[in-house]
Amino acid sequence: MDPVPSPTHSGITLNVNGEKHALSVDHRTTLLDALRERLDLTGTKKGCDQGQCGACTVLVDGRRTVACLQFAVAAEGREITTIEGVAEGERLHPVQQAFLDLDGYQCGYCTPGQICSAIAVIEEHAAGWPSAATDDVRPEAGPPPLTPDEIRERMSGNLCRCGAYVAITQAVARAAGARTAPAAQTTADRGAAA
Repeated sequence: MDPVPSPTHSGITLNVNGEKHALSVDHRTTLLDALRERLDLTGTKKGCDQGQCGACTVLVDGRRTVACLQFAVAAEGREITTIEGVAEGERLHPVQQAFLDLDGYQCGYCTPGQICSAIAVIEEHAAGWPSAATDDVRPEAGPPPLTPDEIRERMSGNLCRCGAYVAITQAVARAAGARTAPAAQTTADRGAAA
């Protein structure tokens, strides 16, 4: 039974993957623990529990967030997307498909966080956000080429203990290309990759 609201507990509503969930949580409950333990969304992984590995990365209002450092009460009213919510029904998100096609995983533990981070990386890049690897950071320069160095820098908050970084970088590049390519070209590319 959930504790009643008190100085240490609050009733909150989390909007996760398009569904609203009413919960009573201790104020110290992290978003990660609320997702895993209260909502049974175990795709988001608990790695270091210190914000250093990226295994718990989710999207909050479209921006990547390490859920182990976010309090659940601070996520109320925000749009939260976990790995369980990135696909469109049975159709995988282009990043998921690229990870699958290019073996962008080994043990798979970090993969949900890598995919959520990659989705945000592609959006950040398209919006023209520079990274530490960006040569020309002037706004009028527009998005830099999404080179392997850019991808590695932008994904550096997500660790892969198996070392699948080469395939992860390739998967992010392919998904970014699919985002901007015409539909016919994307279909042709998929056929060529098979």
